[in-house]
Amino acid sequence: MSETSRALGQGEVRVTVLASPINPSDLLQIAGNYGVDPVLPARPGSEGVGRVTEVSPDVQTLKVGQLVLLATGSTWAEELVAPAAGFLPLPELGPVGADVIEQLAMSTVNPLTALLMLTSYTDVAEGQWIAQSAANSAVGGYIIQLAKQRGIKTVNIVRREGLAEELMAKGADVVLVDGPNLAADIAEATGNAPIVLALDPVGGDTYSRLADSLGYSGTLVTFGVLSGKPATLDTRRLIGNDIRLRGFWLAKWFLTATMLEKQAAFGEVIPLIADGTLKADIDSRFTIDEIKQAVLRSSEDGRNGKVLIVPSPL
Repeated sequence: MSETSRALGQGEVRVTVLASPINPSDLLQIAGNYGVDPVLPARPGSEGVGRVTEVSPDVQTLKVGQLVLLATGSTWAEELVAPAAGFLPLPELGPVGADVIEQLAMSTVNPLTALLMLTSYTDVAEGQWIAQSAANSAVGGYIIQLAKQRGIKTVNIVRREGLAEELMAKGADVVLVDGPNLAADIAEATGNAPIVLALDPVGGDTYSRLADSLGYSGTLVTFGVLSGKPATLDTRRLIGNDIRLRGFWLAKWFLTATMLEKQAAFGEVIPLIADGTLKADIDSRFTIDEIKQAVLRSSEDGRNGKVLIVPSPL
């Protein structure tokens, strides 16, 4: 889990890992169900935050002591040694407490996913309505907070009762439990306002019910399959309501986005995370030695937030 024994090569940097979350995509990759298989042997971990402890003499972009986001992959570690390009320098944030460091550790995947899905596929104006399933997920929380900041109203769909108060505190406008009458429930809750954008990481019948809830020419974005079931859709609804279907995969965006687009996206979310505007719930923290317990906890239903790997006390 540590690379302290290896000397730096040309262009490389050594970074102490401060915190790294366990994301659903990490568990899918471990199970062999992700879109791309890693080159083996491989270590899991898709994001995190760390501090530079050593730089190769030819590296000019990073300096010792600097906080960086971990874009290298393999982030479930105590230390990383990798080319400097694998670390994204954070702007000067002043004194940073442990709570902010933990939030920054989760800034590469879910906040960007929420921002890009909210802004990339259709122009959602202030006062318009969007809907999302798995609203109590980490991505769901960021979508609620970003939408609230923009004056966009949200219908938030969950699988069980008892989550409304928590989501309302984050800025949700409507919270509904998924079921066969979801489209009618959404129409009643919004006063028949058109749903211009729906976001679904669940698949299965939930995907179809979200499609039924969309207004004319609404857009449905899928970005996961938490149900383990393929999405279903009545194509008559697609034709009659001119529904636009899109898919989102952050890994593909990182491969295709320009540097300016990446800088703009990070430039929007990082300050909001640093000042507390965007925040994710944290369920529990584990050390590297407790990685088995951490993965098991991350796989359990009923968690209240993310599971973090914190190699040493912050």
